[in-house]
Amino acid sequence: MVSQEQRRRQLAREKFLRQQQRRTEARRKARVRNAVIASVLGVTLIGSLALYTTGVLKQDDDKTNAAAEVTPEAEAPSKAPDPCEKPAPGEVGKQTWKKEPAMSIDKSAKYTMKLETTCGTIDVALKTSAAPHTVNSFNFLAGKGYFDHTKCHRLTTDGIYVLQCGDPTGTGSGGPGYTIPDENLKDAGLKNNTYPAGTVAMANTGQKDSGGSQFFLVYEDSQLPPNYTPFGTVSDAGLKVLKKIADAGESTGAGDGAPNATVVIDKATVTAS
Repeated sequence: MVSQEQRRRQLAREKFLRQQQRRTEARRKARVRNAVIASVLGVTLIGSLALYTTGVLKQDDDKTNAAAEVTPEAEAPSKAPDPCEKPAPGEVGKQTWKKEPAMSIDKSAKYTMKLETTCGTIDVALKTSAAPHTVNSFNFLAGKGYFDHTKCHRLTTDGIYVLQCGDPTGTGSGGPGYTIPDENLKDAGLKNNTYPAGTVAMANTGQKDSGGSQFFLVYEDSQLPPNYTPFGTVSDAGLKVLKKIADAGESTGAGDGAPNATVVIDKATVTAS
């Protein structure tokens, strides 16, 4: 017999995967539509088209990681107090690149990523040898200040338990302009299709090798298919920060939306140890 709790979790996972499929299809349609319009009206419309398509394009977190469906009868939830500080002054960068950066890390070395957020510091031990392309990409992007001043735009609190970050646009559709291959999908820690609390993994569009810059941090064991590159582990102190963010809830009250906490990455750094 399947318990009600098991059935609820199964439905939540199925809903999560359906959302990813819809977003992937929306991205494809948007690209086709924009190509057709641009060919007729010319490049002068690109600026206005960007404003239009922003509301359509959602990546995942991929994981991934946009507001949940809410019935028309649902009332707006009361917002929990914001437990975080004001963001540091500065602006989000807009630079993108055409291809994955060349390998520059030492694959045999240990690397750590530090996320200095408005809610506290989150230290992540990176899995360099198991996910070298991913770690190399984060080393490159952090060095360019790509993550600085960016919001963590998505929090899920029902079925799966993750905070999603890494999108400078804050919409779930942004990325660095290139993609990186899936890695480490047979990680020994992913038992029974479960990403354990403390895992840091790549979001994607639902397609193979479609990771970019968006990633998610798991604050409670979450059942997901092993399709998202696990590339790091959050420290115990960092996990407390994540739980503080999760306790503040998300904006829709339906278990999937923007975090009520003002989660901004003031500074991201990757260092070899």
